[in-house]
Amino acid sequence: MRKIAVALSKGGVGKTTTAVNLAAGLALAGQRVLLVDVDTQGQVTKALGVQAALGLADLVTGETTPAEALLPARERLAVLAGGRALAGLKRQITRRDFGGEQVLAEALTVYEDQFDFAILDTAPGWDALTVNALFYAHEVLAPVSLEVLTLQGLIEFGTSLAAIQKYHPALHLAYILPTFFDRRVRKSAEILEQLQSHYGEQVCAPVRYSVRLSEAPGYGQSIFEFAPHSPGAEDYQALVERITRDDRA
Repeated sequence: MRKIAVALSKGGVGKTTTAVNLAAGLALAGQRVLLVDVDTQGQVTKALGVQAALGLADLVTGETTPAEALLPARERLAVLAGGRALAGLKRQITRRDFGGEQVLAEALTVYEDQFDFAILDTAPGWDALTVNALFYAHEVLAPVSLEVLTLQGLIEFGTSLAAIQKYHPALHLAYILPTFFDRRVRKSAEILEQLQSHYGEQVCAPVRYSVRLSEAPGYGQSIFEFAPHSPGAEDYQALVERITRDDRA
């Protein structure tokens, strides 16, 4: 199972949009996908139009079984819901004297043979849950909105990532996904060029700014359901193809 954390310390860069649409696109491509919401805001279920009585926090604390914790969201796509219950879990993790960074990895081991991909949607910032997600993942996909402050945030995130890699060498920054790309804005193209110059093949084809992408979660749909012929759907399909192609390489 490939384990991909969608992560960046800065908010407002399209992490949940990316996690949801990447997971949905992979499922449509025939992959078995586990989408894990590691954010106390719990936006993943809302974005897919489903409701969860149980979720990730219940699984980790042993209050439910691994099978009951899973929420079937689409064909071949199951969700481990996040939300406010994760705040209590975060407190439990920080109180542990030893091995707190491995709590999530230990709980998710049970799903190893059931899925082809685990996609983790992380919160902005750098808290115990994000650290746990990164200790579980092998690959990081960093959505980067094409703004100067976000570019600085990516550099800082790389420094924090390096600290984890000392103890978890399998983890690597595999993909940088430029988001909110607008050809009409000169600065947008300039920052994309800087990303490509500094990070080379790690940089994916950009996701263009699209009002459809911001509207889709309000209808509880992925971009492939809400506006399948939109630029947003085309761009996330390109991301799905890039990642599945890498799997075959």
